[in-house]
Amino acid sequence: MKVYNTLTKSKEEFVPLEEKKVKMYVCGPTVYNYIHIGNARPMIVFDTVRRYFEYSGYEVNYVSNFTDVDDKIINRAKEEGVSATDVSTKYIEECKKDMAMMNVKPATTHPQATEEISGMVEMIKTLVYKGYAYEKNGTVYYKTRAFEEYGKLSHRNLDELRSGERDLKVTGADEKEDNLDFVLWKPKKEGEPAWESPWSDGRPGWHIECSEMAKRYLGEEIDIHAGGEDLIFPHHENEIAQSEAANGKTFAKYWLHNAFLNIDNRKMSKSLGNFRTVREVSKEYDLQVLRFFMLGAHYRSPLNFSAELMEAAKTSLERIVNGAANLKFLSEHAKVTEMTAQEKEQLTAAMKYKDAFKAAMDDDFNTADAVSAVFELVRFANSNTDGESSKEYTEALLKLLVELSDVLGIVVLKEEEILAEDIEKLIAERQAARKNKDFNRADEIRDELLAAGIVLEDTREGVKWKKK
Repeated sequence: MKVYNTLTKSKEEFVPLEEKKVKMYVCGPTVYNYIHIGNARPMIVFDTVRRYFEYSGYEVNYVSNFTDVDDKIINRAKEEGVSATDVSTKYIEECKKDMAMMNVKPATTHPQATEEISGMVEMIKTLVYKGYAYEKNGTVYYKTRAFEEYGKLSHRNLDELRSGERDLKVTGADEKEDNLDFVLWKPKKEGEPAWESPWSDGRPGWHIECSEMAKRYLGEEIDIHAGGEDLIFPHHENEIAQSEAANGKTFAKYWLHNAFLNIDNRKMSKSLGNFRTVREVSKEYDLQVLRFFMLGAHYRSPLNFSAELMEAAKTSLERIVNGAANLKFLSEHAKVTEMTAQEKEQLTAAMKYKDAFKAAMDDDFNTADAVSAVFELVRFANSNTDGESSKEYTEALLKLLVELSDVLGIVVLKEEEILAEDIEKLIAERQAARKNKDFNRADEIRDELLAAGIVLEDTREGVKWKKK
């Protein structure tokens, strides 16, 4: 399996730190609003990467954070007259709903920044002690020039950074020893949430959050760090500087970044009026269509979102779903049970599509070619099955189609409609889990129901449900 490493700008053979285990960290969203389709691309892409690792026999520890303390969250809270916690809690829940509708698996751990402050303070203390950070009037800055390899991920040298140093400027920049230095801790302003630290009551800078959460949940060295290419500089560059200075070890072995997503060939922007949330898209399309659309291009290729392309994705996905439905129908109504000699030969021939699928995914997770292999399998099945085909043969083809589609997170067989009685049982189990403070199980039940098309609403009268 080869992966493209942003750090080395080349494809490399994937060799995990521990045999058959993958420690993977993916930067998650800042939760101040519904996630937009730009957020959705890394969620879908790296969920698929995770699924392929698991399909290939790896045990994956997948960590993706929620940034739940940030200027955008604080500003949103002021606008709505609520607390920052109210805002972040609401949009974490909404984000999880969207993820479930996109069939993005919950991470092994979804850490929240506000729950990891003490660890961040300790890491900052270490950086100060080692001479990589300094304090000025309650603000702690990272001394960028003290880290000799700074710029190795973005492939910029310090002179280039000088010309673009506005990228790194923050409040209190005039107190820095060097304009390239960045904030690790900042004092609170009136009305802002704050935590105690040796330097001031305040909150962490954005970059230190991921360094600490990756360390806590994955260790000082990890296999893969991933996210959108907009995070390469300065966020991921700063993470490397912080983590490697504090821990004295290589932070991440492989860095994976997905390319930008545009809307109608223009950068997505609220000012241009082309800002699209996942929730808005869900009102027009099943989010399986959005997932399928995202996987139709290689993750490192720029992707353009448009109504025409989404309609094309919808039509293409229907071909695969219809192919699965046809195989299921033939299997259920087959007159013959066992495969004939000819069918055995045909099934062997069909395995070349599985080989093509794996070859595509082994080549830096080329989902575009993997999807093509699935299409070829559907075309083969349509051409080589009919009412005379055996149950064993049609079932084997269907199993293969479902197997490959599942790696992509594409559901090709619709589940039988869930009964109201079963829904009520699950809701009762969720309520009991919440009462017993088993919030993980409560979340699992909610996501399970959401995946089945059932949306839960917590009201004063109790929990109500409705179909999407």
